[in-house]
Amino acid sequence: MVPRTTEQNEALRSATRSAVETAAVRVFAHRGFAATNMRQIAVEAGISTGSIYRHYASKEALFDELIDQASRGLGAAAAQLSTEGDPISMIRSFTEVYVADLAADNGAAEFYMMINQGVTTDTPEGTSSRLAASQRTIWRAFASLIARGQAKGQIAEGDSTRLTAHYFAMLTGITTLHVALGEESAEPDVDLILRVFTGGPR
Repeated sequence: MVPRTTEQNEALRSATRSAVETAAVRVFAHRGFAATNMRQIAVEAGISTGSIYRHYASKEALFDELIDQASRGLGAAAAQLSTEGDPISMIRSFTEVYVADLAADNGAAEFYMMINQGVTTDTPEGTSSRLAASQRTIWRAFASLIARGQAKGQIAEGDSTRLTAHYFAMLTGITTLHVALGEESAEPDVDLILRVFTGGPR
């Protein structure tokens, strides 16, 4: 048997970590952190429990990595929303990407669901505080974007912070239904979602 090269070993480790993280997100989203164990994640990933422990020392360590990924993602999204551009077009683009992620069934819905559960239940303890700064950053960026849109007459009048809260609450609800109902859930409608800002027909 020909020994694997360093590059091949690294690629294998990376693929295993990716499979473990994908499986963990799915199990955490459907079972919650407290009810999840490493054996369930291993079964979902199709590997041995021992293989997981070679990459993550514990369930907590694995969840920590996923939380770090979420924090980086929120930061990147906030930076994108803080750039110059047409406010309503930027909001539409952000919404379209979010909806497309749900439709692609690539694990994004479960990832969002897992993060929401962790924040609302603060399980494991400290999850809410770990994500608080990143969440505040993206909410402030979004509220500022709404205020700019209102100044241009693109967005209906109203408190920008409250509009931001309503928008993200809607996305959270849509995500929860998608995870719970799967193919039975209605496909999200971007224009319908954006009515919270445009004040269009109800």
